[in-house]
Amino acid sequence: MFRNMMGNIDLILLSTFLSVSMTSEIFDPMEGEALVIKCPKWNSSVKITWYRMDTHQIIPAEEEGSRVFSVENFLWFLPISREDSGNYTCVTHFNRTKSYNMSVQVHSYKPGECFPSRIHYANDTRRGKIACPTIDNYKNATIVQWYKDCKPLQGQRYFTKENYLFIENPRTEDDGYYTCKFIYTHKGNVFNVSATRIFISEVKYSFLPPQIIFPKNKDVVEAELGAALSLKCQARLGIKKQPLSAVRWDVDNIAVENLDFSRFHEETHFFHGHEQVYYEETTLNITEVKKEDLQSNFTCIALNTMYNTRVTVTLQLKEQPEEALPNVLLITGSLVLLGAIAISVILYQSFRVDIVLLYREIFQPYSVKDDGKIYDAYVIYPKTHTSEANFVEYFVYQIMPDILENKCGYKLCIYGRDIYPGEDAASAIEQKMQKSRRLIILLTHQLINSKEDAYDQHIALYNALIQNDTKVILLEMETIGTYEKFQESLRFIIKHQGTIKWKEEHTVHPQSPSSKFWKQVRYHMPLTRRPSHSANTR
Repeated sequence: MFRNMMGNIDLILLSTFLSVSMTSEIFDPMEGEALVIKCPKWNSSVKITWYRMDTHQIIPAEEEGSRVFSVENFLWFLPISREDSGNYTCVTHFNRTKSYNMSVQVHSYKPGECFPSRIHYANDTRRGKIACPTIDNYKNATIVQWYKDCKPLQGQRYFTKENYLFIENPRTEDDGYYTCKFIYTHKGNVFNVSATRIFISEVKYSFLPPQIIFPKNKDVVEAELGAALSLKCQARLGIKKQPLSAVRWDVDNIAVENLDFSRFHEETHFFHGHEQVYYEETTLNITEVKKEDLQSNFTCIALNTMYNTRVTVTLQLKEQPEEALPNVLLITGSLVLLGAIAISVILYQSFRVDIVLLYREIFQPYSVKDDGKIYDAYVIYPKTHTSEANFVEYFVYQIMPDILENKCGYKLCIYGRDIYPGEDAASAIEQKMQKSRRLIILLTHQLINSKEDAYDQHIALYNALIQNDTKVILLEMETIGTYEKFQESLRFIIKHQGTIKWKEEHTVHPQSPSSKFWKQVRYHMPLTRRPSHSANTR
């Protein structure tokens, strides 16, 4: 309890002195590498405390298995992870308390990239001697390789000694980014580390502390939920184009390039003002403002080789004008209309069979076009002699003609009734089908193994699938199951349009054209005249 109390006191003290004395440094390590940060201006008589600012946590000393820990004036990440991105502060307790702020932004490896796009280690000598940055923080580290612009250095003009790279007679073409990669071992564990700095062979620019022209720190920007928003940040970075400079945005201490690209992206351009003063402007485009953005901090960071500065803005909801009431009414009316349309669609889908049949009954939209057809439907059924087939034949010869012909005015073509013995069966079947507007197929277990109806089915399915000029009505007279034993073409039709199922309760009143079964059949049948008219008059 005492330890927790002391920790809270430390955090209270920290919040009071941060505004008194603070410097800032930025680190851009690669994910998976080791990172060791040094707190400056330290000696053995000074006590150091490390804090993570965004979580208000004190970073403890090293323990067995620790990944993030502090040792005197060093902060260790072994290795560093994306979740470690944030602001860290070391506080020195000696006479006057001082703090030093470090911003850490961890980058993921990208194909073709050997170092992050933002580099914060500049070369100061410009005499052909390049030091490997931060390597002094890693005790007994060993340099493995030097790179220039991501390519391994080769040639007699380059040589290394200890932690330095020397370039013989440096020229303009030697300007670029130099990366040293080294190995660091800690308690038997081996870690990779890389650090990059820029080398400029001659002075081509002048430094000025970066200054953000706009926005101002703590500005509040109005935004609308669901709407797009652009945040501009313009900064002066020095005289002439800088060897290292950037104006970029962070959202809650996370770089925009590591956020959702579909919602956040940056656009940057630069220009020169009076006396070749170099300016850069970066616009943060948000395609859709969300509720969580209203609680976020949007920070613009401007930096050059020597300095960096930042401002933070927040968002608030834009006040709706009084004229918004008509818009609310319009939106409400639109929602009501859409709801009514949706309900109408649902009702139609649920009762479309009854609606279509009622429409035909009231408005009598009967087809009078001469399409050359004689029959409304050709009936295919299994012609066997089992007890189940007797009911099917009774259905075909008695029930179906009574409903569809006598009561509904349709004309059917039934094998055995309209195709007589002595005729050329194959020729007659093909001709009758061509003169029919629909094909009715009765599905039973006997149909699967019936050889007698093979030609019937073959011609019917050919007309339905290949010529695509005759619609099929499938009547499932008994529960078939998975349909796996039917031929593939018939399974295709079943899958795409389903079947009309004859159930046991239909056998009680089979002659009722208003039953659900016969309504479904009539719905799929073509238009016809009233039953009082003879079917032969069509």
